[in-house]
Amino acid sequence: MRSSGFKTKPVHLKVSSGYRATAQAANVTGPHCDIPRQWYNLIADLPVKPPPPLHPKTHEPVKPEDLSPLFPDELIKQEASTDRFIDIPEEVLDIYQLWRPTPLIRAKRLEKLLKTPARIYYKYEGVSPADHTSQTLQYHRSGVQNLVTETGAGQWGSSLAFACSLFGLNCEVWQVRASFDQKPYRKLMMQTWGAKDPSNGSRKPRSLGIAISEAVEVAAMNPDTKYCLGSVLNHVLLHQTVIGEECIKQMEAIGETPDVIIGCTGGGSNFAGLSFPFIREKLKGKINPLIRAVEPAACPSLTKGVYTYDYGDTAGLTPLMKMHTLGHDFVPDPIHAGGLRYHGMAPLISHVYDLGFMEALAIPQTECFQGAIQFARSEGLIPAPEPTHAIAAAIREAIHCRETGESKVILMAMCGHGHFDLASYEKYLQGSMVDLSFEEEKIQAALANIPQLAI
Repeated sequence: MRSSGFKTKPVHLKVSSGYRATAQAANVTGPHCDIPRQWYNLIADLPVKPPPPLHPKTHEPVKPEDLSPLFPDELIKQEASTDRFIDIPEEVLDIYQLWRPTPLIRAKRLEKLLKTPARIYYKYEGVSPADHTSQTLQYHRSGVQNLVTETGAGQWGSSLAFACSLFGLNCEVWQVRASFDQKPYRKLMMQTWGAKDPSNGSRKPRSLGIAISEAVEVAAMNPDTKYCLGSVLNHVLLHQTVIGEECIKQMEAIGETPDVIIGCTGGGSNFAGLSFPFIREKLKGKINPLIRAVEPAACPSLTKGVYTYDYGDTAGLTPLMKMHTLGHDFVPDPIHAGGLRYHGMAPLISHVYDLGFMEALAIPQTECFQGAIQFARSEGLIPAPEPTHAIAAAIREAIHCRETGESKVILMAMCGHGHFDLASYEKYLQGSMVDLSFEEEKIQAALANIPQLAI
């Protein structure tokens, strides 16, 4: 683990993005605050700027025109932006009103179950039907009619399908085989919102890296089609910071300041969305929370990967990004948290981790589901397999507080519900779920194929 290295004195934070909130009861805070009108770009406040992506063939820094076959100009501009705040378009704000602000909830019954003096809060994003509408607007504005993407567990594919239905775009989603088999109703959810899945039968990709390659190839071969990514890239993380901006105001409204902030990480968008605005306040010296990313023991890119340039996909079609990676050829075991089965971590999160502003740990899936059962039976919500990693880490922290007597404030990200994941819960409850861990030999083989750059 890496500690932050900060020595600032924690105080109740004051936000700097300027929107209001009203105080509510301590057990449920929100959705009674205004929707933020700006996204926050952490790059603007970092003491060291992140390394640039490189062209996959020339290994030179990527130019805007290199990305134009895949992305609209506004998203390319946001990807490289150093502006601190970027205005959220009115069309997106209008759509946000379907479910935002999302609630911040105190898990009082879980605290009682654990007999902990800690106060546990979770930012519940499971009320959102699909929270990635922002990218789709820019494709719509640029005249694109067809979007193609990949999805692991199906949350991102569902999000894009819904967004495309709002803007009248056609949507094609390549779903990873393991998640397709485990979560058949995710496919039906995407189809309900109008998406098509071309990866039938033997064509189903075995990993997110392969699925990305399939989707990028479709976009590159069809001039009327663009590629859209739901995690990893800077502009995607940027759009998710609406989560943290809301949460800052909601915690301020009840006079709480988090001591520990925990989120699950796969590609990194949800974790960044919650944590980046808090890192801003930490960099200003207003607060000093411990910020912890939690990943699966079977796909531990932050804790076991190397920090180097690698492809974002298996075929090497994407730009080279400096990130914590297990190697673009790495195919993780089919754990039930399908959204956390990516070989790399978002470059910006990797950079923040390398600077020491956060720490990371990996937890096996049986411990995660054990925590999920405790959470479900006390709080009444069944989490998706992905946020069970945050729950397990929060429970560890709460038990530690019980042992030390500390009354820390623990904030965690609850990025989805488990209504389509009950087959996973069935395996756990029947005792047939096992811990799958990475094989050192498999990782070393994948790492051997990482490009060796003379930089």
